[in-house]
This record gives sequence, C-alpha cells and structure tokens, in this order.
Amino acid sequence: MAEQKISNDLIASENDRLLAAHESDYEALGAHVARRSIDIGAVTKEVARFFVAVPSWGVGTGGTRFARFPGNGEPRGIFDKLDDCAVVQQLTRATPTVSLHIPWDKADPAELKAHADALGLGFDAMNSNTFSDAPGQTNSYKYGSLSHVDAATRAQAVEHNIECIEIGKAIGSKALTVWIGDGSNFPGQTNFAQSFERYLAAMQDVYKALPDDWRIFSEHKMYEPAFYSTVVQDWGTNYLIAQTLGPKAFCLVDLGHHAPNTNIEMIVSRLIQFKKLGGFHFNDSKYGDDDLDAGSIDPYRLFLVFNELVDADHRGVTDFHPAHMIDQSHNVTDPIESLISSANEIRRAYAQALLVDREALAGYQDDNDALMASDTLKRAYRTDVEPILAEARLLAGGAIDPIAAYRHSGYRQFVSDKRPASTAGSGGIV
Repeated sequence: MAEQKISNDLIASENDRLLAAHESDYEALGAHVARRSIDIGAVTKEVARFFVAVPSWGVGTGGTRFARFPGNGEPRGIFDKLDDCAVVQQLTRATPTVSLHIPWDKADPAELKAHADALGLGFDAMNSNTFSDAPGQTNSYKYGSLSHVDAATRAQAVEHNIECIEIGKAIGSKALTVWIGDGSNFPGQTNFAQSFERYLAAMQDVYKALPDDWRIFSEHKMYEPAFYSTVVQDWGTNYLIAQTLGPKAFCLVDLGHHAPNTNIEMIVSRLIQFKKLGGFHFNDSKYGDDDLDAGSIDPYRLFLVFNELVDADHRGVTDFHPAHMIDQSHNVTDPIESLISSANEIRRAYAQALLVDREALAGYQDDNDALMASDTLKRAYRTDVEPILAEARLLAGGAIDPIAAYRHSGYRQFVSDKRPASTAGSGGIV
C-alpha cells in the first residue's frame, strides 16, 4: 500500500462532513443531464480515467525575470518534491505520474524509482534543460544549445538529452520533452536558416538514441528568453521538426506559449489531423507565456481545446494518445494548492467536453447554423460538472473538496517546520 502523506482518517472525516450535500448535488445533476440522454455514471467513469502529470518543478515557488520570493516549506530536492506531488495525487486522484527535470532532479535512478513506488507514483515524460547552465558544465548555453554555432556546445546539449533518456529508461518513463531557449535579441545576431539547420541536425542525434517505444516532444515558444527570435517559435516550425525527425517525434502544445488571441484549439485540431499532436503543457496566460494556473484566465479556451480532443476520440482517430502534463509557475500561491486546482480544472474541461451533443453539433455545422452550433458548445460548458469531479475523486479514495482537506491537514506547516527556510531571492523561475 502506498505511503500516505495526509491521514486517510482526516480525508474520510472531511468527506463525511460533505457527503450528504455532495450526493444530493450529484443526483440532481444526474437527473439534469439524463434529460439530454447523458448517463452521468458513464461520464464520471471517463473523468476518473483521465490523468494529468504534475511537474516536479511545480511544487516549488516560481519567480519572474526580476525576483523570486521563497515560500514556506519549499522542497529541498527531488525526494521532497515527490512527497509533495504525492499529496496532490492523494487528494485529487488525478495525478499519478510526475514529470522530472534534469539536472535539477538528478539522483540515483534506483532511489528515485523506489521512493516513487513507495508513494504510489510513476514517472511521465523526462525534461531536459539546456536553457541554463548547470554547475561544472564545460560550455555555456548563453548563446544557444542545440543550435549553437560551436559544435562542442551542440554535442554537449545532445549528450545531456541522451542522459535524460537513459535516466528515464531506468525509472519507467517513455518520452522526452525538449524545449530550448535558443534565439536572438537583435536583428542580424543569428542566421535564421543556419541556426535551424544546426538544431535539426542536433535533434536527429537525440532522436537516434530513443528506444523503440519512446516518443520525443518538441515544444514551441514564441518568446523568452530571446525576445527578437526563437528557433522553435510556433506550431508550424514545430510540425516541420516532427515531420523531419520521424514517426517517434511529436509536437507539444503549451497553452501559455502563444500570442494573445491565438486560436490554440485550431492548432490542436491541425496537429491531430496530421497525427503529430504529442501532448500538452497545461497552464494559462493573459499576455503570453505567463505560466498561470490552468483555467485561471480563460477556462472557455481550455474547454475548447478539450472539445477537439473529445471530438477526435468521437471520430475514432487511431493511434491517438496525447500526453497531458501541467507546467506552471506559482509565485503568489501555495504550489500544492495551485496544482490541485489545476488538475481539477483540467478534468472539468474534459467533463464539460464529454457533455457536448456531438450529433446535434454536426447537424448544425452541416446546416451552417452558426448560432445553434455555438450554443451547443456553450450549453455543455455552462453545465456545473463539479459533482462529477467530486464523485470521481471520492470513488478513487480522494477528497470531495481537496483544497479544504489539504488546508485542514496542516501539511504546509508540517513541512515548513521540517524543511529549512530558503533565503534565496534570486530572479528567474525555478
């Protein structure tokens, strides 16, 4: 049995307090959706089977380019991070896997796996880091990594990615996510074509090291840290990369890495259509690349993304299994609370998308009835699916109200007393 960081008795007590109201709400919602020929039990089962990976870096306090303000009880290393991730899973029952970031999370693979196993956790995609310099590395990534003009620096970046694959193989991961900060701040600083050619050649070397049952995800990012140009700047370039590398290469869509008002759901549709959607980094943004909590700014957009995913499943798209991961920076909240909230918001969008009347929507689209087609989506989105989310958590042993249970547990104070307070206030996201 998995080690529990929060008392099961406390969770049970919290659930008992809320159970009568929850059962009433669930029954009422069941009757409501039944009038639309929807079986609430079937939807609940689908939601309960939907999981999203938590990022190891997400349980620490984030920052901006200007400052970072340490939080109480910050994890001291990867094993503390896994403990915090286990709390998110225990309460939500939606996050059974963790996505590691190397070299920050580098440790003996056997010890990593043993600790995760004891907590009932597994590992999702590995993440390499060539956007900052690790202590003791020979060549700096200040002017790029996989696209650097210096062959030795590119080789170092390739070797680091291969190291991530080797660690991942030892702990049960099946994918590698590659995001680079390579780009330029001034016109003329780099040759666009040559820089991209060097990147593709380096990525091909990484691709060759992939096991047969692995996938590699390339992630596009419009800006930051380079503000004039980035090597992998949009989904079109990302698609070219995946096509060039081969059948194990896919595009990763980070919801925050787009300009304001970008039609992300259409990008998702295109990548599904051409079988190159690898997965997501879920977060939210107001201006672009804000790394805010999922659903905190534009929950309707999150719903529209899931509408495309459910539509693909409804149409029977083959060999379609995108990875779902959270990628956020928690600057002013308790990171565990933000991850709990985001996991629930992601499931909320999925549940709402499952309520869309697909046949009616297709009919309105065929009839060019724009108003009713839009209203069909809004009808599903406006449905309060919280009772479904709570029931899915309850049936799996989680909390009806996970944030309330977390606060009542006193976990943050417990780890604050146990972990030395951080005094580091440097800039940059950690």
